[in-house]
Amino acid sequence: MRPLVFYRRADSVTLTIVAVTGDQPDLHRQMADLLVIGFAEHWPGSWDTPEAGLREVRDVLARGFALAAVDEQGRVLGWIGGLPEYDGNVWELHPLVVAPDRQRQGIGRMLVQAFEHAIRERGALTIMLGTDDVDGMTSLSGVDLYDDPQTHIRRIRNLKGHPYSFYEKLGFVIVGVVPDANGRGKPDITMAKRVDQPV
Repeated sequence: MRPLVFYRRADSVTLTIVAVTGDQPDLHRQMADLLVIGFAEHWPGSWDTPEAGLREVRDVLARGFALAAVDEQGRVLGWIGGLPEYDGNVWELHPLVVAPDRQRQGIGRMLVQAFEHAIRERGALTIMLGTDDVDGMTSLSGVDLYDDPQTHIRRIRNLKGHPYSFYEKLGFVIVGVVPDANGRGKPDITMAKRVDQPV
């Protein structure tokens, strides 16, 4: 595994961000398992089985790239994928997952920062992502967003720890919403960030 970034936490745990390649089956399996575990609570049905997770890992690697945060024992603690859009001017961040027992420890932030660096080197201008609200985590859920969507977006409230707040802290802004993307009253929140200029 080619290390991209080393990160030593205050508790002396060393994490390494690595570029994932197509010939790392153990890493792929761990990444697939993380999708199943990491999305089970708030996004049920995203990846119900390890096989579905593995298909997603392979799809991301076939169409784009992935980075993984790995500890000293080789355990994948989180990973992030990128898919090119608009001739590479835009990269979709999809997916981002961190092991539930390692969340709120800076791993997600580290992965997003490494992702930004990787796509900036590829000449990207923008990152975009979609973050669904399928179970009432924001004030955009359960309402008719066709009735003045801009006002609903401006007045968004995080009711149950939805990840859009995490992305806002990293400089992303809400640029739109897809009403009823996951069923009536269950929108997809579209976020983006400019990356052609280092912060």
